[in-house]
Amino acid sequence: MLQRQLARLAEVPELDEVLVVDNASTDGTGAWLRTQPVTAELLTENTGGAGGFSLGLERAVERGADLVWLMDDDGLPERDCLALLLERDDLDFWGPAVLAAQDPSRLCFPIRLPGGTRVVHDMASVERAAQDGIIRGVLIPFNGVLVTRDLVERIGVPRAEFFIWGDDVEYLWRAEAAGARIATVVAAHVLHPATDDLGTPMMFGRTTYNHSPSDLKHYCMARNNTVNLRRYRGWPHVLMFWVKTLWFYTLTRRVPRRLPLSARAACAGLRGDFTGHRKYLA
Repeated sequence: MLQRQLARLAEVPELDEVLVVDNASTDGTGAWLRTQPVTAELLTENTGGAGGFSLGLERAVERGADLVWLMDDDGLPERDCLALLLERDDLDFWGPAVLAAQDPSRLCFPIRLPGGTRVVHDMASVERAAQDGIIRGVLIPFNGVLVTRDLVERIGVPRAEFFIWGDDVEYLWRAEAAGARIATVVAAHVLHPATDDLGTPMMFGRTTYNHSPSDLKHYCMARNNTVNLRRYRGWPHVLMFWVKTLWFYTLTRRVPRRLPLSARAACAGLRGDFTGHRKYLA
């Protein structure tokens, strides 16, 4: 996927430099990166997506970047994506619509439209909701998003200790709390592999739950969601998340062993312990 992505980025004239964080890969990617016209940070320890984004954004700003375009290696921006994003000079943290690679008429990640509780999965609904070509206050980080140097200097970089899952939401909510101007530019697109488990309907279709078959991902999700909700949304939202977890794994998709794992993760989050995920690393 990285090779395909770098080939696409080579076709984007607006880029000044490409910086790749190799997260202690063992498949020869690090050696291959040394042969490519990119700046490579080769880590000796797997720090997860959160650690990669944290270090990458820090290094980009250190190297003098005024604007940083962030993405995972499994996203593929359309050739005009960055050009369309750069047409906006009135935002601090903004990005494209993230479409399912398997079906670009649908969103890869469902979003809640502003001003209500409606969650949409299709691109047509996003286009109808847009005003002046954007949806303000909505963003799916870190999938082809732009962040200004000024915002990074104000709020810092993503929390590396989150490892995976929730670091993007935490950074978005931190930016919101700082008064950042946030939006999705609906004409700009990134394709991303979709998974059917994200946004699984539950509670008779009234809400959704982000299930993952991976114990590692679920542990990080349960821990980091607890931390994020407690800090930015308050205890009622924390309790609702715990109720949803109990409901999902007892009624919606019965996996009883997930409940003690979820409890351990939530308690670790409340203690500020970000080491427990290591036992699930292969």
